[in-house]
Amino acid sequence: MTSGSDQPQPMGSVTGVQLAQGIGHQPAKGYWAEAWSYVIRRPRAIFGLVWVAIVAFFAVYAPVLASGHPITMLQMGEDGSFSRVWPMFEHLTQTDVVLLVMGTVGLIWMGLPVGPKRSARVWLLILITLQALLAIVFASMLTSYIGSPDRGEWARTIRHQDNRVAYALFGAVGCAALAGAFFFLLPTIESLRTKLLCVLLAATLAGGVMGMKWSQPLSTFEYRYMLEDGMAKNTVYTLVPFSPNQSDTSWFFQPPGTTVAEAERRDEEGTFRFVLGTDSGGRDVLSQLMHASRLSISIGLVSTSIAVVIGVTIGALMGYFGGWMDILLFRVVEIFMAIPVLFLLIVAAGVLPRNIYVMMIIIGCFTWTGAARFTRAEFLKLRNQDFVQSAKAAGLPLRSILFKHMLPNGVTPVLVDASFAIAAAILIEAILSFLGLGPADQASWGKLLRAASDESGSFKWWLAIFPGAAIFLTVLAYNLIGETMRDAIDPKLKKARV
Repeated sequence: MTSGSDQPQPMGSVTGVQLAQGIGHQPAKGYWAEAWSYVIRRPRAIFGLVWVAIVAFFAVYAPVLASGHPITMLQMGEDGSFSRVWPMFEHLTQTDVVLLVMGTVGLIWMGLPVGPKRSARVWLLILITLQALLAIVFASMLTSYIGSPDRGEWARTIRHQDNRVAYALFGAVGCAALAGAFFFLLPTIESLRTKLLCVLLAATLAGGVMGMKWSQPLSTFEYRYMLEDGMAKNTVYTLVPFSPNQSDTSWFFQPPGTTVAEAERRDEEGTFRFVLGTDSGGRDVLSQLMHASRLSISIGLVSTSIAVVIGVTIGALMGYFGGWMDILLFRVVEIFMAIPVLFLLIVAAGVLPRNIYVMMIIIGCFTWTGAARFTRAEFLKLRNQDFVQSAKAAGLPLRSILFKHMLPNGVTPVLVDASFAIAAAILIEAILSFLGLGPADQASWGKLLRAASDESGSFKWWLAIFPGAAIFLTVLAYNLIGETMRDAIDPKLKKARV
């Protein structure tokens, strides 16, 4: 008879004797590696990740994929000769350039087979990009402050044409240094060399971009008239030849597939086509959908990051100290839980500037209670563990004990909750824009959805289906990712899978 060990085994299965001999042994995976391997095997998580990647792609590359400014053309000068100009790149904003550079460089760097781990690369890219964007925010505030007409003679001197280069360089270096000082103090990177490298790279990027883009040209779309008058020729447009703010009175409420010539009732072929139609202002829907991806994904990520930082800090203090501090801070948590965020944003829209930064800060500062409660529960379990007691006995500072030793062991539920919080923030922004209280100068999915029904009662189906589908799929994607992550880290489900 043939022994049991000689029997053919099913594909992928081994016996106990073979395991003892080292046959079929699988190397142990880390906690996050095991959770990630579970997530990427689930079709719903794959759908969510793919859709979020698509939205992120349009958030980065929408300015060069959908623009009413030609990529290049020949323009007549004062002497009557034609020279090549690049209008689309001239009208890119500072944020556009930073995201395009970091997105392209990041994709190349992530694909290289050498260098740090991919998780470390992602974290470094995020830090450098955030520092550069924060410097640009500081620069825009500085520009707005100095450019105000009620400033004194010193401001007019700085704004003088002869001083514009010095003004740009001074603002670029100062804002980059201010943002770099904040990120240099982050405890997430221990290596001093790595910190200096990140700060220098981000400061160089932000300073160079702000120096080149300190003054933005006025966005006008007169290229067609220039062609008709012979002032330009050989124009080359991008894939979607419309900007989100480009409009015309003859383009109002054009259904999908209409050409520009049909909208203007001209007998002409070969004109550009509105693939997804236009809205009540005569603006292309597809271009607005692509550009609105940046608003949705940025408001979700930034506001949730603010909420996580506040919630983790307060939750760590509650869980680590307990006692009277836990009671006092939990009363604060209950107070913030009772505040209706949507109604607070509606009130704030009437008294504060209606821009994306105000919305991010309000959502982040009033939605941190979930992260605080999860962190508190984890720290209450961890504070009596041996490694925590050893860290206290070794005399480590409180910051090191909380955020270097305890937080990595208790941050998992917070990250799962953050995925649901991102979806909630996107939905809040869409609701505010639908009510007409969102950012006034940016394309938004909620604003497009609002235009589906006008005051006369007519319903435009393309303005309801396309932005509604974008909102639904994005919120669904983040919820599916969060649910799959929750299943991956659930101890009961992990035991059932063993």
